[in-house]
Amino acid sequence: MTKRHETYAALVQGRFYDPFSVLGPHKVGNARVVRTLQPQARTVDLIDGDGNLLAAMERVHADGLFAAAMPPRKRRYKLRVTLHDGDSVDIEDPYRFATTLGDLDLYLLGEGSDRKIYEKLGSKICRIDGISGTRFAVWAPNASRVSVIGDFNDWDGRRHVMRLHPANGIWEIFIPGVTAGARYKYELLDQEGELLPVKTDPFASFHEPPPGNAGIVYESRFEWQDAGWLEERSTVPDLARPVSIYEVHLGSWRRKSDDGHRYLNFRELADELVGYVADMGFTHVEFLPVSEHPFDGSWGYQPIGMFAPTQRFGEPDDFRYLVDRCHAAGIAVIVDWVPAHFPKDEHGLRRFDGTALYEHEDPRKGEHADWGTLIFNFGRREVVNYLIGSALYWIDEFHIDGIRVDAVASMLYLDYSREDGEWVPNKYGGNENLEAVSFLRNLNTEIHAHGAVSFAEESTAWPGVSQPVDAGGLGFTYKWNMGWMNDTLSYMGEDPVHRKHHHNKMTFGLVYAFNENFVLPLSHDEVVHGKRSILGRMPGDEWQRFANLRAYYANMYAHPGKKLLFMGNELAPYDEWNHDKPLDWHLLDYPVHNGVQALIRDLNALYRQTPALYEIDFAGDGFEWIAWDDADNSILSWIRRDRSGGHVVCISNFTPVVRHDYQIGVPAEGRYCERLNTDAERYGGSGARNRGLVAKAAGSHGQPCSVSLTLPALATLILEPARPDSGD
Repeated sequence: MTKRHETYAALVQGRFYDPFSVLGPHKVGNARVVRTLQPQARTVDLIDGDGNLLAAMERVHADGLFAAAMPPRKRRYKLRVTLHDGDSVDIEDPYRFATTLGDLDLYLLGEGSDRKIYEKLGSKICRIDGISGTRFAVWAPNASRVSVIGDFNDWDGRRHVMRLHPANGIWEIFIPGVTAGARYKYELLDQEGELLPVKTDPFASFHEPPPGNAGIVYESRFEWQDAGWLEERSTVPDLARPVSIYEVHLGSWRRKSDDGHRYLNFRELADELVGYVADMGFTHVEFLPVSEHPFDGSWGYQPIGMFAPTQRFGEPDDFRYLVDRCHAAGIAVIVDWVPAHFPKDEHGLRRFDGTALYEHEDPRKGEHADWGTLIFNFGRREVVNYLIGSALYWIDEFHIDGIRVDAVASMLYLDYSREDGEWVPNKYGGNENLEAVSFLRNLNTEIHAHGAVSFAEESTAWPGVSQPVDAGGLGFTYKWNMGWMNDTLSYMGEDPVHRKHHHNKMTFGLVYAFNENFVLPLSHDEVVHGKRSILGRMPGDEWQRFANLRAYYANMYAHPGKKLLFMGNELAPYDEWNHDKPLDWHLLDYPVHNGVQALIRDLNALYRQTPALYEIDFAGDGFEWIAWDDADNSILSWIRRDRSGGHVVCISNFTPVVRHDYQIGVPAEGRYCERLNTDAERYGGSGARNRGLVAKAAGSHGQPCSVSLTLPALATLILEPARPDSGD
């Protein structure tokens, strides 16, 4: 068999790695010959732009390879493909177009420094030489052939084999006539020529639902209305602003009960959720991962599509609409984002080109046994570029204000959840993942440069998580305070008679409260997997349980640190969160549940109105104990201060005993008023309150003045010096 026939045979079998060297127009002697592979065709003709016949193409291989000489002086042509059923279609030849990636593009992609990688890889609708179509590009350096397959080519991997750029392993092709809505995947052969499982595009901006899992060509037509909001964003985060976050799982906040209990879509959520969050007074909404994922039960924490809002709730432009509506309501948007691991589903990143491309080959570095997932190879520049490009895509394309990085501890430690012999030390013999540290520092630098903030869900004592990179930190804006959450929930679960023996659980957090920029999280993780709802952890009879809950929530809002509350916690549900059900909205028919919701609304309003509760969250001069050591009475009292010298006084009584004439020191004499009392009747309390409070110039607890209070049972009070016109 001649070399030419070997090439033709490889072409029609879909095993030729360089189809652009054969297909399309090529000079042969003094003539120009056009070749095309159309396995589905009975005949193929060359035609001009007006549909006139230029030449009938000869079938040069029985399996659908056609060739014809171009008439002299003709340059532009189309193909008229007549199918076996007699129908015909006129198409542009994708193999007559040059590469769509310039030298600089290819250089930056190879170097791993293209921060707009999503503009180069994936599927992009474009026009070349006046012809509309879609450019496809994917990184698969170890594949011997990559094809685009889709509903535009009968999912036939022979028809659109891509062009390889060998210097960086990127394959690309422009396919004329492919428009928005087309479904596609990639078909790859490994280094040995073996067919791999069909893959979904890692850069697809829209996906079809499982089990199809194809990418969908998409072009945004959304017109943003939030230019003013974006102008207010800064590359230097303002840590002195209030941050009160409502964490949301979009699939279970509400459902359409009159329509088969289906999900609300993004636009319906924009109409219902945004108004609710604004009415409740939250400053931020945080969405559990909205990136595409195959399994509902992962809640989005095992993503497949790192560049695509999940199709479960609509199209990408529908998600843009939701974000735009949040901004119009003054609500910042955070998304949970998961660079720590990815699932093993065969259509995803796992052994994408037949090798451990995105993950590690060694399972001691590349797998999370606990989760059944694979770990990104943070030492590979192309993987880092992929991940940072994903984070910036959400910020740039969807105007996201914050990125919450999940499972940071699993990234930082090589021995995370591993026994001896199950992990590989770093080059210094330690357990720190130096490559992940470098990645996180680069990530946070880029996030801030793009005007957004970052949150670390990190559960260890790793130093400097929220300290600047140039000061040796990881560079996150904020860190979740998992220690505060664990200690305080444990304390609240104790019977009040025993709480005096666990008093340190409520005070220990202040030992390290200013080491990081902390967020106090009562997140979804605390109301699942048998942990019970927050209300379900509270001891005592029904009245005491609700009183405990109200006192705890107010204590959280008065404590240094930004705030996060998972959706539904404001309803005081009895049951754990279930992602397959909507929240228990019917509970609001009962006054005691309605009272908890009213408390959260009032806490958010008070928080936003009171700089002492948020301006100095991360330095000791914004906090001062009055009495931290009254363990016998399970009472805590402290002062919060703002930058202008204003202050509030906070007291929590964690026993079911009313304390009369309880004296505490305060910074100033004169009248004080109750800004908040969780025992108020409107919240479901007994209605005990303090009127006419006057602090006298009699020092106590190291303060120059003191005031005598009635402390309601299981209640938190927030007091403020009375304004002249307050009437209290």
